[in-house]
Amino acid sequence: MRYGYGYFEEDRLGEVADLRLWQRIMAYVVPYWQGMALAVFLSFGVIGASLLLPYLVRIGVDDYITNATIPVTARISGLTTLAAIFGIAVLAGFAANYFQVTVLEWTGQNTMHRLRQHIYKHMLGLDLAYFNANPSGKLVTRLTNDVQNMHEMFTSVIVTLFNDAIRVIGILGLLYWLNWRLALLMSLLLPVILVVTLLFSRLARDVFRDIRTKLAKINAYLQEAVSGISLIQLFQREEVVGRNFAALNGSYLEAALRQIRIFGIFLPLLDVLSSAATAIIIGYGGLLVLRGEMTIGILVAFLSYMRLFFQPLRELSQKYSIVQSAMASAERIFQLLDTESSLALAPKPLAPGAIKGTLEFCGVDFGYDPGKPVIRDLSLRVAPGETVAIVGATGAGKSTLVNLLERMYDPNRGRILLDGLDLRDLDPTWLRRKIGLVMQEIYLVPGTIRENILLGTVMDEADLGAIVERAQLADLVGRLPQGVDTRIGEGSLDLSAGQRQLLALARVMVRDPEILVLDEATANIDSETEILVERAIEATLSQRTSIVIAHRLSTIQRADRIVVMDVGRIVEEGSHEMLMAAKGFYHRLQNLQYLQWNGS
Repeated sequence: MRYGYGYFEEDRLGEVADLRLWQRIMAYVVPYWQGMALAVFLSFGVIGASLLLPYLVRIGVDDYITNATIPVTARISGLTTLAAIFGIAVLAGFAANYFQVTVLEWTGQNTMHRLRQHIYKHMLGLDLAYFNANPSGKLVTRLTNDVQNMHEMFTSVIVTLFNDAIRVIGILGLLYWLNWRLALLMSLLLPVILVVTLLFSRLARDVFRDIRTKLAKINAYLQEAVSGISLIQLFQREEVVGRNFAALNGSYLEAALRQIRIFGIFLPLLDVLSSAATAIIIGYGGLLVLRGEMTIGILVAFLSYMRLFFQPLRELSQKYSIVQSAMASAERIFQLLDTESSLALAPKPLAPGAIKGTLEFCGVDFGYDPGKPVIRDLSLRVAPGETVAIVGATGAGKSTLVNLLERMYDPNRGRILLDGLDLRDLDPTWLRRKIGLVMQEIYLVPGTIRENILLGTVMDEADLGAIVERAQLADLVGRLPQGVDTRIGEGSLDLSAGQRQLLALARVMVRDPEILVLDEATANIDSETEILVERAIEATLSQRTSIVIAHRLSTIQRADRIVVMDVGRIVEEGSHEMLMAAKGFYHRLQNLQYLQWNGS
């Protein structure tokens, strides 16, 4: 499977009418259907209260304010009662709206929590090739911005659009009920309103896409410029870079001004249509009032309902943009969820109870990119309990062997066997428990020394103390006020490169794997802790099948056998003395290293 990432992938817009996406989105909502159902039910309370208010005004005007046939005291009493009903309707609408927003937030938060958990769990199961091909910022965006976009759609748009649709239908029904002739005349504006709205939606979508794309180009260019600021200043590229940025910024300005022009036409045009509707109501409705064919109260109600009718149309552009952005986010999220690991899992993965620790590479070929092999026809056997050092120049393929052994990748050709079993037939989780890995770069989790050593493993104090002692950490821990409960990392205790290596070796001792891999674990350590690291390594290597990738002579000489690699192949094998006597590739590497150390 090929993984790709374009700079501007984030700027594709989802199609609002994509039923396939809606089906997948709603699958996450179904477990919380009670909340959505309650929100829809509360919609009728919100809509009912808003539609009742103009009708109450109609009753007040016709039955009490302009009705001279009943006594003044009765009119005042009726208006008082009507005002109380009006207040109750306002409070009922407020309560329904409050509970609707609360229920929507609860439903949206739970839905997005479930989706975010699903995305994260799925990501953890993807192979290393996917993470190498996709920037971490992109993956973080999936779990943060994209999920938040969908949450905003759930809580701010979906039920609101439902409310608006029901409100518009309700208003039209009430207008025809109050006076069908005036309502029919006003309906002549509906095709114009529909055409204007659809035209605006299409233009807004295009300019919205254009703005996002141009903004993404600016962000990408800024990131490149900031990352390479030293290069820009060193080669005096400030003027060229400034011109390029000015061009991108000018292009973005043009798109933004185009959006302003579209909004500047649409919103005033809606006001014109709203004013035209008001003119029709006052003109024809006033004529009907003068003829005695319609009451003043109905005329006032028509004006109020027309204001409610145009309100959702004015908010349509914002809601449409939110839905489009959310659908684009949904498309990207489901694309991630549809991505499968390129490392196929066996139908019935094996997890043997115990292993001896025999490793075999049998005619292995591998390359990260097709046509660019890193490992070429490599065959190597490591016996149980044997320590094999692998040396070679940079790019020889040493670390690639580690990736293959941990099954971060599968060979393009050949097999890797553990006790005669192909790694592809084994349970990857079981395999990684059996192979302890210490790398040059040590990742520290935010927390204490104890938490960084145990990484979730339960262990009593005595056993942990013994491991701290064997890992040569006792002196460091003894000097700290909180001992193993001292926090490390940013804002807390900072560990040197050597101390980090000691901590990593302690992690391996806690898990007690049958196989140990050290990938440049002794590189870049300070001289103060070099002896401690060597002691810890010696304790860790004891009675394990071990593969050591190192440059330091002391680490290499400890190995039972040294394997020399060059451009993906094994070119020499033997002990240190044998290889030095042969005066071959290994001899040249050691002499070069000696010259580098003495030159420094």
